Formats: sequence, structure tokens, C-alpha cells
Amino acid sequence: MGFKSTILTLLPFFVANAYAADVFYTMNVRSLHPPSPMSPTRSSRPDGNPRSSIIAGQFGGVPLVANKGDTLHINVTNNLFDPTMRRSTSIHWHGLFQDRTASEDGPSFVNQCPISPGHYYQYNFNVGEQTGTYWYHSHLSTQYADGERGTLVIYDPDDPQKDLWDVDDASTIITLADWYHTPAEQLMAQFKQDGHEPVPGSGLINGVGRYIGGPQVPWAVVNVQQGKRYRFRVVNMAAFAAFTFSIDGHTFDVIETDGIATVPLTVSSFEIHAAQRYSFVLKANQSVNNYWINAPMTVQGSSAILDKQNVKAILRYAGAPSSDPTTSGAGSSSAAPLQEYQLQTLINPGAPGGSAPADRTIDLNFDAAGNGLWEVNGVSYVPPDLPTLLKIINGATTANDFNPTENTFVLERGQVVELRIHGADHGITHPFHLHGHAFDVVQSASGPTNYVNPPRRDVIGVDQGGVIIRFRADNPGPWFLHCHIDWHLEAGLAVVFAEAPADQRTGPQSQIIPAAWNNLCPIYNNLTQELQ
Repeated sequence: MGFKSTILTLLPFFVANAYAADVFYTMNVRSLHPPSPMSPTRSSRPDGNPRSSIIAGQFGGVPLVANKGDTLHINVTNNLFDPTMRRSTSIHWHGLFQDRTASEDGPSFVNQCPISPGHYYQYNFNVGEQTGTYWYHSHLSTQYADGERGTLVIYDPDDPQKDLWDVDDASTIITLADWYHTPAEQLMAQFKQDGHEPVPGSGLINGVGRYIGGPQVPWAVVNVQQGKRYRFRVVNMAAFAAFTFSIDGHTFDVIETDGIATVPLTVSSFEIHAAQRYSFVLKANQSVNNYWINAPMTVQGSSAILDKQNVKAILRYAGAPSSDPTTSGAGSSSAAPLQEYQLQTLINPGAPGGSAPADRTIDLNFDAAGNGLWEVNGVSYVPPDLPTLLKIINGATTANDFNPTENTFVLERGQVVELRIHGADHGITHPFHLHGHAFDVVQSASGPTNYVNPPRRDVIGVDQGGVIIRFRADNPGPWFLHCHIDWHLEAGLAVVFAEAPADQRTGPQSQIIPAAWNNLCPIYNNLTQELQ
């Protein structure tokens, strides 16, 4: 299970938050085996189908909470010994910039070697000025599809929009996920043979779902009180699926995308791709009743057990009976579905550099390469034996210092970088995530070009039409850009940005490398192949 404690201490190297709260968690990453018929637990079979899984302290993960400016210390112990799943691990704190702490970002073989079974590593990082809705997940192969994932929320006591809601706590976090009935290692092996992405067995809301022919698992319930306003935080923790989220009889105001505050926008529904997050304010102003929360899935392919439409939970008003809703139809005619390009950043809007030409423009063309592989600009990413960060610390500075299959671009400090990501026509929208930064969406998959007040986020859906995003290279580190469909990342759909390599070694933005980090690779490299 997870444990949290908070103390105050002086952290001299984080000038902006000299007196910050230190928040401690312990996280036991372990295998959770199917329950026996005599001792069933829903947590180990979220849709009623028993299978072994991986949990970070508990099913759905230890919920991590911090305040603006806090420093998190998360002690991760690896107790994975089930041979049907990966037994080494690492954890990525999705959306956090890791200023000077690239060693703590989590991606295996980019920022660290994995934590070996029977060992532990304490991740230490300051959240700086970031606030909002984040999450964490394994960043080794396709491991998080087996359940190693959870939520991370950073609260701001002085949130500029706090007058918009009455309730914002653990009860208003809503997670969406896909769930597979077969361990990820087996599914990935099959994907490499036939090139077809594994189709999940079900979709989950707050860790609960159903599949065709399975038991009628009770729906998750989200409770509200008539007359109050709620800030709901929706996190897509899926390995593949996108969802279209709505609540029968209600509209709501979107106020955050991927940790970035946005100008309130009233909508009836929104599409949310893997790894994206939205906050919205819902006014519980309907009659006391039960209402369906709907999140039908979008995934390529089908199966005999997956019902893509039957992904539901219940919004229950206080005083309503404990029964399933009888409502139908999302939202109302007074609002339309969210269009991403309509979102506007609330604080410091505007793409870096405005509409002037970027300092560095990079075209990224991706496509399937056959044999279960994907390529960016003709290269299928292959993790190196030594992490990219370690190579940089040891002197790697130019693109030629990295293996061609690492697909690494070197960025100069302070550059305005424009990425033009060109999609492929495979009927899939690819959610691309950039580590170490949020970026401005200059052009979404649909909508006009906008340098003045575009959306800002850290995951963007890319279809065959492509997108344009911008960010400033002001955070030295090795940062992954990859498709967040986990099967595609493992199949090579990724690049790495080596940002200001020399500045990572020396100077005011040099990396803070913990002594324990240096021990990860020797321990891992001494493992037998099956434990790696």
C-alpha cells in the first residue's frame, strides 16, 4: 500500500520554492494474482475476469497528491516475480517537467535503467510551479497495460479559477482505462507476428467495467449533491483506447487540459486520447436522480467480448435510489462536443515566437513498417543499452554520438522548436506525448492555424492530417516524444530530443544525479535475461 507524510525543509537548489513541503510516499510494485473462488476481490478482476496483474500499491495505483511547490519523494520497491509479466520496472510521472531532475523522469533506457526485482529506488523531484491533473505509469515496454498506473494531482491553494467550484478532492477524480485479459508480454509478441494491435477485453471507469459474456459487475458510482459545483478531473490511463466522455442530462465547463488552465468552455462531451487529461466544472443542477456517465471506446479492431459502447458509470445525486439510471442521451442541445482547437490557454497564452519562423523546424513522418514495427522518418526506435542521459553525462553532444536507432535530435538551448508531425492513414489517431515540456498546439488535427491563443498540453492526437506544435527548448534533458499507444511505442514509434547536452553536464541547469541512480544500471545488467 502507499504511505504519505509531509514535512517542511530547506531545499537550496530549488530557488523558486526555498521553503517547500516534502511529501513522502512508499509504493510497493507487485504482482496481484487472481482470487480464489472462496476469496474473490473485485480489485484483482475489475471486469470480473480473473487474471494476474501488476499494481502500484493497490489496484488503480496509490493516489498521489501534492501542492504547488512541493517536493515528492516516492520510494518504489520492486516485488515483481510473476514470470508471465515484466519483472523489472520504472515509473514515469507523466506531464511533470523534471527541471534538473531528468534522472527521475522514468523512461527506461532514456532517463534510467530499470529497477531490478528485489530492489528499490526513491524518485525525488520538485513539482515547481506546475499544478493540475497528472498521472504515473510504468515506462518499461508495455508493462503499464498490466495495471501499473495511477493518478497524481497537484493542487494550487491560489488557483485563479477556484471560485468556479465547491468540491475538488479524491471523490472527483475519474479514471478511464482499457483492460486486457492476457498479460502484455504475450500480446506484444502476437502483435510483432501479425501487426494487429491487441484489442482490450473491456473499458473501465474508476477501475470497473464489463465485457460480453462476463458477470454483471456493479458500476462505479460518482456521488454529487444537488446545488453544488464539482471540479471533475478525468484521466485516460489506457494503453490503446480513446474515449468519448459525457454525462446524460448535463453539460459542463472544461477548465484544464493536461495540467494547463484553460478559459472555461461549455461542452456536452469531449474525446480524450490515451494519456490526456481534462478538468471540467459540473453544476449538479438537475433533478435528484441517477444519470449515466458514458465513455464509449475508440479502438482499432474488435473481439467477441469487447462492447465498445458499454463503458459506463453512474452519477448519483444524494437522495436518489441505489439503482441503475434510466436516462439516455448525453448533454443537451445547448452545447456542442469539444473541438480541441477551441480551447484557449488561460495564463500566458500564445505560442513561443508568435507567428515568426521557428528557430528549428522538424518534420516527423511516421508510418507502419510491417512486422509489427513503426517508424519515424524511416527509423524504428530501439532502446540503447546505456540510457541516453548517462551517455550525455559521459560526454555525448552531437547526433552522431547516439546510435542511429535511438532516433535522437539535438536541440540548442533556448530554441523555438516547431514540430510538424505528419500522420499515416491507418484509421488510428496516435496520441503523441512530449516529455519535459508542454507545447502549444498551433494546428490541431482539425481547425485553423493559431499562434495567438492556441491550446497548450502535453499529449496531442495525430491522425493522417497531421498537427503542428511548438515549444521552447528551455529545459535541458533527454526527452522522449512518442506515441502513447503502448504497443506502438514498443514497436518503435518514438524519437528522443537531447536538449542542450552541454548544459546537462555543467552550469546552473545541470542535472542533479542521485548516487542511487548510478547503481541502477550495474544491478540491472547483472540480471539474467528473463528478469530483464
